[in-house]
Amino acid sequence: MIANLTEQQLTGRDDSHLITLPSGHQLQAEAASAFELLQADALVAGFELKIASSYRSFERQCAIWNGKMLGLRPVHDDSGRALPLADLAVGDRIHAIMRFSALPGASRHHWGSDLDVFDARAMPENYQLQLSPGEVATGGMFDPLHCWLDEQMGADQSHGFFRPYNVDRGGVAPERWHLSFAPLSLAYESLCSEPVIRVALESGNIEQWASVSADLEALLQRYVSVPGDWCPAQYIP
Repeated sequence: MIANLTEQQLTGRDDSHLITLPSGHQLQAEAASAFELLQADALVAGFELKIASSYRSFERQCAIWNGKMLGLRPVHDDSGRALPLADLAVGDRIHAIMRFSALPGASRHHWGSDLDVFDARAMPENYQLQLSPGEVATGGMFDPLHCWLDEQMGADQSHGFFRPYNVDRGGVAPERWHLSFAPLSLAYESLCSEPVIRVALESGNIEQWASVSADLEALLQRYVSVPGDWCPAQYIP
């Protein structure tokens, strides 16, 4: 059953809709149960499927955004090279950040239905997980896991998990590691409207808010809205 989230929950300012897993990650109960089933299937197939990131609060997403906007966190281009943000106009900085990081209040990670995953069994000892394109590319250490997930999703045997950022549509860069629990998240996509996200952003301390605000509708259309074909039609409400 789809949980009816409040605007505070949709935008990461209230986590009362979540449960905490033994790993410390937070998800909605229905998504957590489905992920346990996917983990069990993955184990049989030879993978140790683990969560790298699940719920992120508005405050956490704001810290990531502000850190990147202020040059305290690196921002990379599609090839993984660090961008000289200080040399970019504010508008270009916003686009560079949103290519890989969601605007606070607009992250799917606020909902408790989305998570980033990896194969712990494939990682060398003392390896620092990056969630980078190279890790999931053909021949990368997590490619076998994602090839298996491709097969499960193609057969609709992934327990409701699919990839909203499966291809490059000119907005968010493809994120093979990002899984979304369609039975919940499809409903939330339409609820996260521009007015709802604007109210959340106005309540925070967002770097370059004036520039973001002036172009908010276009930014949400390009970097937040996802066409409904990211999962099978039977999941669409």
